Amino acid sequence: MNFDRQKSENFSEQLMEAFNGGALCFMTSIGHRTGLFDVMATMPPATSKEIAGKANLDERYVREWLGAMTSGKVVECAMDGRYRLPPEHAAWLTRAASPANMAVLAQYFPLLGEVEEEIIQCFRQGGGVPYERFPRFHEVMAEDSGQTIVAVLEEHILPLVPHVLARLKSGIHVLDVGCGSGRALHRLASLFPASRFVGYDLSREAITRARQEAADAGLSNLTYEEKDLTTFHETGLPAAFDFITTFDAVHDQAQPLNVLKGIARSLAPDGTYLMQDIRASSHHHENIDHPAGPFLYALSCMHCMTVSLAQDGEGLGAMWGRQKAEELLRQAGFRSIAIHQLAHDIHNDYYVIRK
Repeated sequence: MNFDRQKSENFSEQLMEAFNGGALCFMTSIGHRTGLFDVMATMPPATSKEIAGKANLDERYVREWLGAMTSGKVVECAMDGRYRLPPEHAAWLTRAASPANMAVLAQYFPLLGEVEEEIIQCFRQGGGVPYERFPRFHEVMAEDSGQTIVAVLEEHILPLVPHVLARLKSGIHVLDVGCGSGRALHRLASLFPASRFVGYDLSREAITRARQEAADAGLSNLTYEEKDLTTFHETGLPAAFDFITTFDAVHDQAQPLNVLKGIARSLAPDGTYLMQDIRASSHHHENIDHPAGPFLYALSCMHCMTVSLAQDGEGLGAMWGRQKAEELLRQAGFRSIAIHQLAHDIHNDYYVIRK
């Protein structure tokens, strides 16, 4: 067997970069959740004691975290033992930087690590890990979508459907399928008080949170329903909605084709369906240069795919790809499918769909 020693050495270096990158993701998640990045962005160069004091955290843990951040070239450390978060880095790591705060994404790594043992059992025995085993997923997903979706609804997403925008102002009936914690619907209901909004989601935890936030905001034009969409192709209200949305929701459904058929059934004849989902090919070899390929396949394997399989579903997965998406949309009865990309969002495609 031919053995390219240089290729082998290069691969070992690639692995070490991956290990360091993975470790840095855990530390980045901690920096985000504890507010350390936000605190350091507002401080001049400071000692670990000063940083811990301002963040109201234990100094010993902060000092070790700073070691990881320094060796990872996220934080700068001077000879006098003072640490600084460069503004160029803070622009991607702080809440003030939203919707560009990439530290939000780092939270997925410890979250997925919690179910590693169960995922390994699924590799050996099949099946899946159900939604309830991901206690923080909806919280993290809400923060993530708050950046990629909610923060840019007015400026970037709604202009993709200008004909719908005018109707929203006058008053129409809107459905969000797989609404999660309801952040997108909450924003839409606030913007368009003349329209009525409904959100469906399987998760009781997410629906409870969504209802509470809607009640706190006094949004009387917004309701949520805990709903299993497995048979949505039969139970969807015929021609009941003028505008239907799904944001990163179709691929982890138990029966995605049934969901799409239910959307087609529920959509008024002159209605519009807006689907946001992962931008990728349905073929592995065409995703070699995908900017987030390993991350998204891992997220799919350890969440999106497995929660579907836990419901005896298809396990379509996050990387189902544009080809599969178009195939299922046409099987569901849609004929007009336009695909858009947005400059702020390199990870997703936006489908504007009509019957």
